[in-house]
Amino acid sequence: MAQYDHIIQNGFVVLPDEVIKTDLAIKDGVIAEIGNKLSGTCKEERDAEGEYIFPGMIDVHVHFNDPGRDSWEGFETGSNMMAAGGGTTYFDMPLNGIPSTVNKTALFEKAAHGKAKSLVDFGLWGGLVPGNVGELKGLAENGVIGFKAFLSDSGNEDFERVDDPTLLEGMKEIASLNKILALHAESAAITDFLTKEKKELGLVTADDYLASRPIIAEVEAVDRALSYAKVTGCSLHFVHISSAAAVEQIEKAKAEGIDVSVETCAHYLLFNHDDLVEKGAVAKCAPPLREKREQEKLIRLLIDGKFDMITSDHSPSPYSMKDPATHHLFDAWGGISGGQFTLLALIELAVQYRIPITKVARLLAGAPASRFDLVSKGKIGVGMDADLAIVSLEESFTVTEDNFFAKHKQSIYMGHTFPCAIKLTMNKGSIVYENGKIIDENRRGKWLKPGKYQMNTP
Repeated sequence: MAQYDHIIQNGFVVLPDEVIKTDLAIKDGVIAEIGNKLSGTCKEERDAEGEYIFPGMIDVHVHFNDPGRDSWEGFETGSNMMAAGGGTTYFDMPLNGIPSTVNKTALFEKAAHGKAKSLVDFGLWGGLVPGNVGELKGLAENGVIGFKAFLSDSGNEDFERVDDPTLLEGMKEIASLNKILALHAESAAITDFLTKEKKELGLVTADDYLASRPIIAEVEAVDRALSYAKVTGCSLHFVHISSAAAVEQIEKAKAEGIDVSVETCAHYLLFNHDDLVEKGAVAKCAPPLREKREQEKLIRLLIDGKFDMITSDHSPSPYSMKDPATHHLFDAWGGISGGQFTLLALIELAVQYRIPITKVARLLAGAPASRFDLVSKGKIGVGMDADLAIVSLEESFTVTEDNFFAKHKQSIYMGHTFPCAIKLTMNKGSIVYENGKIIDENRRGKWLKPGKYQMNTP
């Protein structure tokens, strides 16, 4: 008889094109066999009767701010939160840690922190900022997933937005390196002008904040970047797109043959501007939550398959940076804390709008793995990493301070009830979360490079 580490029996296994009730056998961190009534000696058996087994979520957009600002989150609590949400891989953005990941030295320093602290696997973005185009080759050769740049102010003076000459030069270099540039697409000219106007008049309500970052600012930035892609041949990935008009421009570019992908975030689909009005700065992000009618358009785009992937853009801060007693809305930190809830949110939307569960798996695992060349992740199959999230659709999950594993508990999601619950998360065959508890002794997340693992610190 075969010797396995785990056999998971009777679960509804979410494969790329179908959901089947079957068993999974796991050996040495990979899926060894899929089939009915698997037998053999094993260290642990689990009966997943009535539960859904998803490929582990891959969140390509988080800010854990480590090193330097791990008091905001850090790899330890951030990766705990991901595991509690069914996440087995995340990509950390080049800001807001100190230093920003804009050269090889900073990359290796961040990787060392991640490998020492992370519960699950991770990749690292490099940054494109004024003055570092010459550093991009070294970052690419040493394993960054891709590069990130801002077309509007990042809110962090250590990570400057790109001017147009830097953007063009950087995109040409990134194209030569066969990498992808991720863009925060809001027009600095428009948002800076409107923000200055509002603040000078003392207009700092939620409605004023929304008006200061209009949809046209997103569309203008998307159009400009796509034009530059035509000139440079650079592959693009647009992060946290918040409007149907911007998606329409990206769809046109895809039809023209431009290599471009697009994400939106769970909070744009689950919440809207009314939540900013009601909850204040915990619901502030950039681009802002849109009006309900725009939220409904985004949900329709999700249903119609116009988003390539969904992310969290987990961007936490200490509550003091969002406290209305010391900051008006314009000056409060602009980021949503909620990386634990993306899979739950997508399942909620799938239940409500009858979206196939296979599409949820594709948006949260298959497409990210394919786009960013994670060859052993993103789907359930023999020989693939045993990265799994076991979910009950018969239980609910209400967010509380006790079950939210982020360092700071203030979140737009607090008190929200999902019609599903994460029961277990497995990273490369090791259980890292089960029934509300982190399995801390399995803290051995690896730094991933496109196409392979990076096992050792450089």
